Order: sequence, then C-alpha cells, then structure tokens
Amino acid sequence: MDDFAANKTESLEAAWKSGCKFLGTKYAILGGAMSWVSERNLVAAISNAGGFGVIACGAMTPDLLETEIKATQALTDKPFGVNLITMHPDLEKLVDVCLSLNVGHVVLAGGVPSKETILKIKEGGAKVICFTPTLALGKKLIRTGADALVIEGMEAGGHIGPVSTSVLAQEILPNIKDVPVFVAGGIGRGEAIATYLRMGAAGCQLGTRFVCSHESIAHPSFKKAFMRANARDAVTTVQVDPMFPVIPVRALNNEGGKKFIETQHEVIAKYKAGEMDLEAAQLAIEHFWAGALRRAVIDGDVEFGSVMAGQSVGMVKKEQSIEEIMEELVSQARESFESYGD
Repeated sequence: MDDFAANKTESLEAAWKSGCKFLGTKYAILGGAMSWVSERNLVAAISNAGGFGVIACGAMTPDLLETEIKATQALTDKPFGVNLITMHPDLEKLVDVCLSLNVGHVVLAGGVPSKETILKIKEGGAKVICFTPTLALGKKLIRTGADALVIEGMEAGGHIGPVSTSVLAQEILPNIKDVPVFVAGGIGRGEAIATYLRMGAAGCQLGTRFVCSHESIAHPSFKKAFMRANARDAVTTVQVDPMFPVIPVRALNNEGGKKFIETQHEVIAKYKAGEMDLEAAQLAIEHFWAGALRRAVIDGDVEFGSVMAGQSVGMVKKEQSIEEIMEELVSQARESFESYGD
C-alpha cells in the first residue's frame, strides 16, 4: 500500500475511532436487531468478524433472554449488545437479566425509555443506546443519560418512522457532538458508511445486509425472497382509515400485505355496521400480523408471512459469510476514503 492509500486508510480508522472505542470493536458497524433473525448465531458471528452484534429480545421472556445471552457468550468473547423493547411488560426484569450477565450495552427501542430505566442500566455498569427520530428528542435522551444514539431512516426494514436517513443525518449529526451517533436505514455498502462518517457519524447500523449470511438461521425461502427482491419491493404497510391507525412496517410486498388491506376493510365495515366496537376492531387489525414474522423467518412462509426488509434488500444478491460481508463493507469504505479523501 502506498503512502497515499495508507493515509486514507488511517482516515477511515480516525473517522470511526469514537464509535469503535464506545462499542469496544474493530469496526463501528452494528448489526440491527431483527426479531427471530438476530439470535446467538448471527450476533456472535457479527461480533467475531469485528462488528457489534445485537440480540433482538423482542417478546422474549426473561428466562429465554437469559438463555440466549449465555448461548451467545459461549460463541464469542467479543462485545455484543441486547435490544430491549421499552413497551415490554417485563422490561425491568429483562434489564436485570442483562446486568446480571454483564452485558456491556443495552439498546432501548420501540418507544421513549424512562429516565429510571436508563439510570438503572447505567448504574448497573452497562452503556445505554437509544433511538431517536428527531433532534429534540435526541438532545432530551442525552440529558436523561443516554450514552449513544441511533438515528434510523424510513428506508429501514420493520417498524419505521416518516423521515429518510439522509435527512435525519443532515438534521442531527451536525448538532449532536457530545455522544456517539450511529446511522441506520437503507445502508448496504461501505461507501454509504464512509459518507455518514464524513458527516460526523460514529458508525453505522445494518440489518438487511446480514440476513442472507451463512450464519443466519433464516429459512432458505426467506433468504431467497431477499435475493430475488429489488429496492422497490420493500414497501410499507397501508393504513386504510385514519380512525384505525397502523404503525408503518416495511416488508416485501406479498399476498399477506394484500390480505392485510382486505382485513382492514372487512373489520372497518363490521365496526360501521355495529357488529364490533372500536376497541375490538382496532385489536383485530393489530393482531393480524401476530406470528407472521416468525412464520416467514423460521417456517419459510414468504407468501402470507411478514418478510420484513429494508430498501437495501436490492443489494443482497447472494448468500455469504458474515466475515466476507464485513470485509466487503470495510473495503468499500476504505476505497471511498482513498478516492475522495476525508
């Protein structure tokens, strides 16, 4: 490597130095927490490859989370985190499990965490990572005690907000410098990582890119659906009536999505006919997707299950090892620095 290339490689390392230090990793690349996908095998593989794996707790009970953490620790001695949903009824017990097993980083998602929860995690010796969809909330979370933030744009898979990654990055990165900020949503190549690092990010989070890895336990049919898909196939769920709000979810368009629209129309018609009350109708709509993600990921039902995917799915064209994916991303980021400078 000539001196020019060596200097630019140092620029990449300098750009994500704060993120690597915060995570305790070689690369400031986090694995997005994907329910049923981000379990022990994938999480350990990401961490072993130099990134930062994150267990998706989702709806796990405390006992199941304890088992998963211990199993992950048996597969890697590298740092990894646990993603907890703030609306989980056993959140405090899940926090206790993380702290008792010396998990170094807890990611709080799915709502605004309470100050008490953040302080409990910090006092227990772990670092707290929070998601923020706005600059104002990000600053509030930092005042409350968050050690780092993730900003995730609407290009991401799963539950999403209304603003794109590039806009969030422009709004938030120049204005928050006191804690590491990681960027997520629609990232599938290292050049994008390099761009956000130049803008001030401490690192990036990717989910969709890791689904079709050898180490991922996702069903072969689930992986094939990813590899066949284009960016435009990853669409958001449709809300039929504002009286019955639907939290937007990005997934591959399939028969299940069409059936969801039909179900909303049927339920709303029953409500208007007086056959269902408002609460029962809302629950019927909310419960439509119950178990649908597991059916897709584990059972391979990609027609009627929920095939959650970000728009970067169009860049996933083959099954690879996590190590190969990670090295591709890092190589692309390095080449970006070499070509354009810091």
